[in-house]
Amino acid sequence: MVLNVSDLLSKPCTAFDGHYLLLSGPLVEVALAVKAATENGSSHAILVFDDATGRVIDLDLRGSKVDVVERLSQPPRSPVGRHRPSADETSEPAQDESSGPRGRGRPKLGVVAREVTLLPRHWEWLATQPGGASAVLRRLVDDARRNGGARQQKRVAQEAAYQFMLAIAGDLPGYEEATRSLFADDRAKLEQWIADWPHDVQSHVLRLASGPQDHPTSPRAE
Repeated sequence: MVLNVSDLLSKPCTAFDGHYLLLSGPLVEVALAVKAATENGSSHAILVFDDATGRVIDLDLRGSKVDVVERLSQPPRSPVGRHRPSADETSEPAQDESSGPRGRGRPKLGVVAREVTLLPRHWEWLATQPGGASAVLRRLVDDARRNGGARQQKRVAQEAAYQFMLAIAGDLPGYEEATRSLFADDRAKLEQWIADWPHDVQSHVLRLASGPQDHPTSPRAE
């Protein structure tokens, strides 16, 4: 997926000056706030986190504000080196389920033929289902996507909170117990183990663990 300039600059991020929240908001605003704090001689290491993943973002803050914004507007470069093609890239062009000439009737729009490997008992079960194996597999995939969406969002939120905790709270008391409570989806225990952590760190952990949502820009109170 190719991000446009607006997407790159508006990506939700959060900066921490030590254990204190500096700013939450669009990447471009957070980056400029970090630049200003750095130039004003902040005594702590300032880390910027991607709110979607909880991972640290490396920023190049050299030069003027215009220079910083221009660099942020550039899409990330692919790693240098030989590209190893994926299975999809090396496969033959997508074909319709029917290998013969297409006649009149309803077109099979978007239908792609791919190899599926199953055990004999799976094929036997599919043979007893109405609509044929392909129709059954499509229904199963659609059901899994619908019913698994909430679980997937929860896993993504837990991973984002974990990455943030790993970067900023690894030496805080109760860290190990807090991570276990996070992945056990035990909110009460998580809050208990991080109760003595700096307030801003606590709040951000719980915010990330709650999943994507709208948050107001939050500058650090002086």
